[in-house]
This record gives sequence, structure tokens and C-alpha cells, in this order.
Amino acid sequence: MTPTSKPLALQGATVLTPTGWLEAATVLLEAGQFVGVNQAPCPKGYTALDASGLQLLPGIVDIHGDAFERMICPRPGVNLPLGMALIENDQALLGAGITTFFYSITDSFEPGLRSREMARQLVKRIHDPDTGLRVDSRVHIRHEQANTADFEELCHWLETGQVTLLSLNNHLPPSLDCETLQRYSKGLRQRIQCSDAEIRTLVESACGRQIKGLEQFDALVQLCQHRGIPVASHDDETAEDVAKSRERGVAIAEFPASIPLAEQSRAYGASVLMGAPNLVRGGSHVGYMGVAEAAQANVLDCLCSDYHYPSLFHAPFLLAEKGLMPFEQAWKCVSEYPAGAAKIGDRKGKIIPGHDADFLLVTPHQPFPNAIRSVYSQGQAIVTYG
Repeated sequence: MTPTSKPLALQGATVLTPTGWLEAATVLLEAGQFVGVNQAPCPKGYTALDASGLQLLPGIVDIHGDAFERMICPRPGVNLPLGMALIENDQALLGAGITTFFYSITDSFEPGLRSREMARQLVKRIHDPDTGLRVDSRVHIRHEQANTADFEELCHWLETGQVTLLSLNNHLPPSLDCETLQRYSKGLRQRIQCSDAEIRTLVESACGRQIKGLEQFDALVQLCQHRGIPVASHDDETAEDVAKSRERGVAIAEFPASIPLAEQSRAYGASVLMGAPNLVRGGSHVGYMGVAEAAQANVLDCLCSDYHYPSLFHAPFLLAEKGLMPFEQAWKCVSEYPAGAAKIGDRKGKIIPGHDADFLLVTPHQPFPNAIRSVYSQGQAIVTYG
């Protein structure tokens, strides 16, 4: 998106700044950035827009979301055209107030939706300026340890800046006994059509690549450190997992299983990331710690959409309603803090001069996305409701 060159002054809104609310504010936008946030009259040369009665919030920064998979593959083995799916996803993001989005693409040993071939197509389309995406779209690769093929291609994406966030995943079942494999197969069949025999062959083959995959993890971590790309762990379940993450210099702890593990992650400097649907639903769907529990224990840094975009807008309201943290801090969990964790905090997540003018105009005290009146990206109103 090309930033607007027309200087604008939004006047009268209540603005959420990094230090708190600013009433009856004047927010100046020029060349796609905030250039002033104060209570002064509109200066000469700016076109004034009346935003009285509305709140102006930083745009949401979502660094882990994979709901786009359902738009690509609404039923197992049934894929829709990728261009259509990405446009549908872009509209869903805007409707949820998400102005910066990391497509969390699973780079797996599976065929189909989570294959390297699908990742390859997504990376290409997301970076194609003609794709028509209006959200600031970036790529987060969720790399599976057992996917050892085409390693040089993954390194190339990192070296060229096509991938700017990497998480290290291992979703293989801990054993190949019938009961464990059956549970694993249930999830796999939501994405692909395959027989029990095909699943066993797939998993057995993947298990045989684990050692090589671990060696590649080490090489990827070194590459990311050299390129300044943040690395995330995923589903740390033991103190040993956290110790390994610390050894790797992991910057983001995605979905740690318990409060003690989250505390250990924060102790070495990692940001703890959890899913907003966890809070909205009242707990983790896999039995890990709840967001409310984490917030009460002061081990929550960032929220993401995970698998449901609207939950990310609603979550700060819910945290405040439950008395777990002030709304002003809770909104930072979906804007300032994830931007910082993903190393884009110098441009995103705050309403201050010099930052990208990504923001929402919302009706006050309405906790669902239908409160959004306008979504701005780089100073342009890209969606206006009502």
C-alpha cells in the first residue's frame, strides 16, 4: 500500500497513547505516518476530519494467526483458489481491526494444506504487490522439525527477508502406539484425506528425520541470529524445553503449558505469547494454562488471534472487564507488545510521531468488532463502516 501524501488532522477523538488516554485530541497524519499527537488546533495545510465521540486505538498487530487455512481448505482435501482465499482473509482481518498480520504458515512434512508446496505458493502471493492485500502482510513460518526437504529454500526466504518470524515446531506424536496414532490422525484428517495405513507410513517416515531436523534447527537459529529475525518456541511443556529455548536465544515463547514455564521464559527475556480465543472461551482447548490465569500471575505479554481473528479485538475488553489488567495495558497486549516482540516496534503498535499511521476509530465501550467505524493503514482509511 502506498502511503497517502495528503496531510490529515483527525480532531476530537479520545486517543490511546503509550502513556494513557488523550481527550479531544488532534492527530496529524502525513506521508503515512503520525507526525503529531496533541490537543492543538488544526494547523494550516491539513485537512481536518471530525472524529468527535470516537476512540482512536493503535491498529492490532497479530503475530500468530492461521485462520486463513480454513479459507484455503474449508473441508478436508477441498481447496479453493488461493487468490480468492487470501482476499477473503484480508477482509476478515480488517473486520477484526488487525492492521499488521503475520501469516503463520505451517512448513510441514504433511501433504496438502501444510506442505512446503503450499508454503511456497503463500510466500510468493503474500509478497506479490498485485495480490490486492490491504493489511500489512508478513510471513511467519512455523517450521516442523521433521520437514528436512528443501532446507536451502527456507534459508533463502530468511536471508532475503521474505520470512521475518520463525517458530520451531514438533507436532509428531510421542509414540506410534495405536491409541496415540489415532489421536494424531483425528487432527490430520481435518486437513487431508488419507487412510490409516497412509498416516502410519507418513509418521514413521517423519520420525526417521528427527535427528537431521534437529541439526537444521540449530542452523536456522544461527541464521536468524545473524539476520536479526526473532525465533519463537512452540508449546514448551517442560523445564528442559524452556532451557533449550533459552540456549537458542528464543525471543517469543508461544503458548507455554504452565505458569512456572512462562515465568522461566520471561526470566531469560522471552515474551510470552498466548491466544485470544483461550481467554474468550474460558481456557485452553488443549489443557494448557488459561490466559486469565496467566494475566493474574503477571506472565502474559502478548495476545494473538491463533485460530480466530475477532477474539483478538474482544480480548482487551474482556481482560479489563474481569479486572485482570487496565484496558490501556490490555490493548498493548494486542498492539505495542507483539510489535516489539516481532522486532517491528520501531514502526508499529503505538500512536506516536514517526510510527506508521495504522489505527482504528471505534465507538466507545463496545467490546466486539462491530464497534469499529474505520480502519486506517499508513494514513489511509481502507475500511469505513456506517
